[in-house]
Amino acid sequence: MHTRMKKSRSALLASFFALITTTVLAGCKSGERGEITLDEKKSHMIERHLKGRDITDPRVLAAMARVPRERFVPAHLRDEAYGDYPLPIGLGQTISQPYIVATMSQALALKPDEKVLEIGTGSGYQAAILGELAGEVYSVELICELQQRAAGLLEELKYANVHTRCSDGYAGWSEHAPFDAILLTAAPPEIPQALIDQLRPGGRLLAPVGVVLQRLVMLRKDPDGTIRTETSHDVRFVPMVHGERLPGGQ
Repeated sequence: MHTRMKKSRSALLASFFALITTTVLAGCKSGERGEITLDEKKSHMIERHLKGRDITDPRVLAAMARVPRERFVPAHLRDEAYGDYPLPIGLGQTISQPYIVATMSQALALKPDEKVLEIGTGSGYQAAILGELAGEVYSVELICELQQRAAGLLEELKYANVHTRCSDGYAGWSEHAPFDAILLTAAPPEIPQALIDQLRPGGRLLAPVGVVLQRLVMLRKDPDGTIRTETSHDVRFVPMVHGERLPGGQ
């Protein structure tokens, strides 16, 4: 019996060292492969956080797949670009979480020949998504440094149909009105009348509205000029500031 126990212990030790060796080798193979790539993170975002929820529009999903979100965040945050949460972009501003960008883009149901006004260029990411979906995009940013940064990146990425300028979003961009759709990426206490006036009859305007509590509000202008509104998600956006354009932050 004592001999059988020795053999049993030897067998157990052999199995243990075999397991350790297999684990180490597997770890080496995993290390050789490297970390998860940005493309893999993007695929995970689309499958889990967009398709896995309620994003079904194939054009929106394709746009989210094409636009390189990592280019629109600070370099030290690029590994987090496809996490489903907002990220700071400097000057007190953020880039919205991917799900919110996709939700708002899907809600607008843009057609390829439509003209869109965006209020709050920020990083330029939402403008790029709109550029994938619409014919022409006009985007207004109050903070000139952000607008210039976004304009340079959008030009580099060849979004020739996206136009930006630094000005007060409350005034819209009347020179190019009326718009088929208007999207606000900052939250006013209430929707500015100037923006409603610049909306084409039959158009729609989507905005986060509120001060402490914010809701997404969809405003539709009927062909006869009648305004209809409906609310959906609870959201949290930076406040929409009213005033002179700002060279840097507030």
